[in-house]
Amino acid sequence: MVNYIIRRLFLLPLVIFGVTIMIFGLMQLLSPYQLVSTYIRSPEELRNQDIDALVKKYHLDDPFYVRYGRWLNNLAHGNLGWSESANMTVSEAIAARFPATLELVLFAVIPVVIGGILLGSFCAVHHNDPYDHAARIFAIVGWSLPDFVFGLIVLMFFYGVLGWFPPGRLSTWADQIVMSKAFIRYTGMNTIDAILNGNWAVFWDAIRHLIAPTITLAYLWWAFIMRITRSSMLDVFNKDYVTTARAKGLPESVVIRKHVRRNALIPVATVAGLMVLGLLGGVVIIESVFDYKGIGLLTATAAQQLDYPTVLGTTMFYGMLLVIVNLAVDILYAFIDPRVRLE
Repeated sequence: MVNYIIRRLFLLPLVIFGVTIMIFGLMQLLSPYQLVSTYIRSPEELRNQDIDALVKKYHLDDPFYVRYGRWLNNLAHGNLGWSESANMTVSEAIAARFPATLELVLFAVIPVVIGGILLGSFCAVHHNDPYDHAARIFAIVGWSLPDFVFGLIVLMFFYGVLGWFPPGRLSTWADQIVMSKAFIRYTGMNTIDAILNGNWAVFWDAIRHLIAPTITLAYLWWAFIMRITRSSMLDVFNKDYVTTARAKGLPESVVIRKHVRRNALIPVATVAGLMVLGLLGGVVIIESVFDYKGIGLLTATAAQQLDYPTVLGTTMFYGMLLVIVNLAVDILYAFIDPRVRLE
């Protein structure tokens, strides 16, 4: 197991290098004249400016490898540039917004994984029963709906009609408390900081604002995990070792728990890692729908304003998360299935 992890870690720098090349290369599809617009705040600034001089000033016509080397050097020193859309450095903007996104994903991923596995197991055990058909309809509807459509339905019903779960991260009164000097920010996550400060009013307000985007994220991925678990368990039910376990007289609950569900979780573990990445990537749309000020909304706002350094910085941040989560999934996969370590 240790050798397998070391082999994977040795490949990590090569993977990261490939990610930087790909992300920087995609951004260079823009011409120097398009890139220079990111340095202009208003059309009035162009009246007395020579665009070619601006291209020279910001070195936008340098060869690709020169610009890539300069950007990589800045990246290695933690300098991702200035974010016009956030009015702070890109590193500070990512550090300020990421806790909000992480809080949203953590609230979504736990019910998604646990609920999806339990629901998928239930459907596999009750294969072709009315419960199974109902769950399959639930999954098909959930997986077919675009996330922004379902998010708008949730927002319209739970906020527009019932007035229960408002958009944003906090109400105005709670935001004033959080921004005051009396409230200490430990993690940047409102729920955890409210608990550590002993302010339960802020905690429940943060929960109210998290429920609607969490339902949106969870429902879509619930359907996915449920379908994977169900089909995987149905496949394992037909294996010889399951027939042998039943022939030995083991109770059905023991057969399902020890012999079926454990082996059926191998593909689920693989997709669970990809699901975390999907949740992190999907928040760009969900945060925009619910005006939830996380890193996804930061990326969307930066793209609308042609804030090139912020788009590049947040994309690189997502890329690094992709590499780390993939590594964690590979290690988890080897832990669950020992045959992977031997290959």
